[in-house]
Amino acid sequence: MVKNLAPAPTRDQRREHIIHVAREVFFEQGYSATSMSSIAARLGGSKGTLYNYFKSKEELFEAQVRDMCGPAADRILEATLEGEPEETLTLLGEQYLQHLFLEQTIRMFRILVAEAQRSPELAQIFYEVGPARARKGLEIYLGKAKARAQLDLPDCTLAADQFLALCKGSTHLQFLLNLIPPLNTEQIRLQTRRAVDAFMTLYGPKTRS
Repeated sequence: MVKNLAPAPTRDQRREHIIHVAREVFFEQGYSATSMSSIAARLGGSKGTLYNYFKSKEELFEAQVRDMCGPAADRILEATLEGEPEETLTLLGEQYLQHLFLEQTIRMFRILVAEAQRSPELAQIFYEVGPARARKGLEIYLGKAKARAQLDLPDCTLAADQFLALCKGSTHLQFLLNLIPPLNTEQIRLQTRRAVDAFMTLYGPKTRS
């Protein structure tokens, strides 16, 4: 009787597996101490096979950043597609904080900070793929809400920065410094609600005589 054999993984699937395994190595050893040889050893294959997918450690780490930050930014941007300001900002704020307080997000952030002086291009990629992209999406949404007279905003760029800062509050810095554990779901909801309330108090539509 012929057994059904599982289909061989595609090139994309193998690439995703490499990214996943390499992330574990980067997190355990840090960027500087990690080598392509150590990643290949963890994968159980040759360094030559690894180079078929990624030409350098820098390229592989860049793939890590894009793999982690790109989807998170997409989810945050999806929250700004439509809807009333309070509802939309609440959804966006919760998505934002959920990503910020993920352990893997913090570990990646700490690696990038440690390497920012030696490899500023990695930090730039992180900023453009993640924070800057999400912030721009929020800015565009605020501009549309302003045009619909749902918000009274003198400066959408400033307002976007202010909202994200309100969401983070002081807890994100405390978490970065390992002073508090990550916020749970209820704490994220409460912190987001307070941020939205403060934002709407400042920028909600004003009644004009």
